[in-house]
Amino acid sequence: MFKITGLDKLQRDLEEAQRALGELDGELGTINFNPHDPSSIEAAIQSVYCMVDERAGQYASNPVVGPMIEEMKESYRESILQKAAEARLQADEDE
Repeated sequence: MFKITGLDKLQRDLEEAQRALGELDGELGTINFNPHDPSSIEAAIQSVYCMVDERAGQYASNPVVGPMIEEMKESYRESILQKAAEARLQADEDE
């Protein structure tokens, strides 16, 4: 006879992950930044990090949710940097 352990913890982790996803569903908020000002871009990135942490930070120690939170933050960071670069290019073309 085999005894399987850890399923209770896995089930709790998955339930917690489901709650975290519910917290992150929908719009997180709005950010504004000056694409020509690196400190403004960095402030926008930090603002998004705070929004994510406010919604799901309580689940950061969850082995399912923690990595997902970090991936989301990186995705938002890359998106902000890309939008800033696009705005700078557009401004250069308009001149």
